[in-house]
Amino acid sequence: MRRRLQFPPAPADGNGVGKNRTDAEQQIADLLRTAKKSLHLSVAFLSRLDGTTQHLEVVESSVPFLFQEGATQVQSTTLCQAVLDKKLPAVIPNLKDFPEAMKLPAARMPRIRSYVSVPVTLSDGTLYGTFCAAGLTSDKDLTERDKALMDVLASAASVIIEPQVKEDDRRTGIEQRLIPLMADGGPVVALQPIVDLATGARVGSEALSRFPAEWEQTPDVVFAEAHSVGLGDELELLALRRAADHLTAVDGYVAMNVSPGTLLTPGCTALLAELPLDRVLLELSEHDPVDDYDALAAVPEPLRAADDELMPAGNLLRPRSVRGQAALDRA
Repeated sequence: MRRRLQFPPAPADGNGVGKNRTDAEQQIADLLRTAKKSLHLSVAFLSRLDGTTQHLEVVESSVPFLFQEGATQVQSTTLCQAVLDKKLPAVIPNLKDFPEAMKLPAARMPRIRSYVSVPVTLSDGTLYGTFCAAGLTSDKDLTERDKALMDVLASAASVIIEPQVKEDDRRTGIEQRLIPLMADGGPVVALQPIVDLATGARVGSEALSRFPAEWEQTPDVVFAEAHSVGLGDELELLALRRAADHLTAVDGYVAMNVSPGTLLTPGCTALLAELPLDRVLLELSEHDPVDDYDALAAVPEPLRAADDELMPAGNLLRPRSVRGQAALDRA
């Protein structure tokens, strides 16, 4: 199912029925105005078809109270679907000449009498929706030449739409993978021993997140994708909590990876307050730049102040590399 276009907003120009249109929607509106003006019809619109419902995404109308952006109708009962099914021609100068058209709701309300509809197809052949123009009176001047114009405008609309459609699909794919995993408590966390290079003694463990093998993605990629859809902080906190669960099973400290941004969240501060900080070592993710080390170092300060026996301030928070210690990779 395709979601409504979501682009950075652009001010509405007052010529259409849309409010607070995005940049892309405004570009679509310009194409619709060209169609409406060239064909001398009352309304032009871009619709999205999701298989069951037709959604009016962008509308340019001389009678906005009859045609509104965001309006929906059952897809199977629309003129657009009848055209796609080849039950009706793409250009209809007079709906009364087509009994099949007069059976549809649009013939009764808003009493459409002339219609042109062409598909909006993405570069991979996927049908996005339709690019349409309609009139409340019949129009004997509508011809296949008008369809050719609409085809060109629909092609231009698909170019505008496609980047966001791909982004929506990317986000949906990420969310569909992550949300069930997060509902189950987050990633599996394995421990990797850390030894002192001088003595060979095990001094701690590094917590490593593991995601399903079928994803074929490294943890840094998964976390980056999670942050790109607004789930990164929550996923990191779940991984930290899973890592903290190992504290009761091993000796020494447990090194936990965290990004600078997540470390600065209230949720991370609350989680750290629950842990024995003398055994926790936070390692800043090497893939994320640190803009303000002072701000990061200040996050655990109230927690250290609550216990005089905790590790020195410099030991609780560190960059990834530490001299004199090494992790034994058993992955």
